[in-house]
Amino acid sequence: MSPDPQPVTDPLTLAALDTERHVARAGWDQPLRLFALVPTAELVAQEPQLAAGLETHDTAEGALSAVEQDDLPEADGVEDLLARIAWPEQVAGCALALERIVVPPAAERDLPDDPTRALEAVAAHADRQDVRLVVAVTRDGTARCLLRQRAFDSDDRVALGEDIAPGLVHALRATFD
Repeated sequence: MSPDPQPVTDPLTLAALDTERHVARAGWDQPLRLFALVPTAELVAQEPQLAAGLETHDTAEGALSAVEQDDLPEADGVEDLLARIAWPEQVAGCALALERIVVPPAAERDLPDDPTRALEAVAAHADRQDVRLVVAVTRDGTARCLLRQRAFDSDDRVALGEDIAPGLVHALRATFD
């Protein structure tokens, strides 16, 4: 995090931040959530009643709105799910929110080979950290990643970057191929 906060003005970052705050309001221990990012102007043109609830930044040129995707298909993990996703042309981008447990690199080296036992070891580790990632990408490949730690669960303590979760960025970009 930068010690000197900078104003955020680009549509993708604003949409990612709005999506992360929306997900955060529901608390922790949530399943994966997937969102289509659509041009807000087009959404309001189709649903004029939505205009009353818009924030100032939602009316800026190029603004994006997140539309949650319900009833996701059954999948063996996030990679399998994203490999099954394709977006219609109206969708300008997408965002994925998911929670993970992270441990220090030294702890990762000592994990058992068995995946079930490894997960149990990570979950029980004294230095584990619960995090929520929100990764957003657009059709042109632009990406934003946000990371919130459960230990520092506050809107002003969310890390922002482009390469926090490169594998997820790549997988989300592939949904537009």
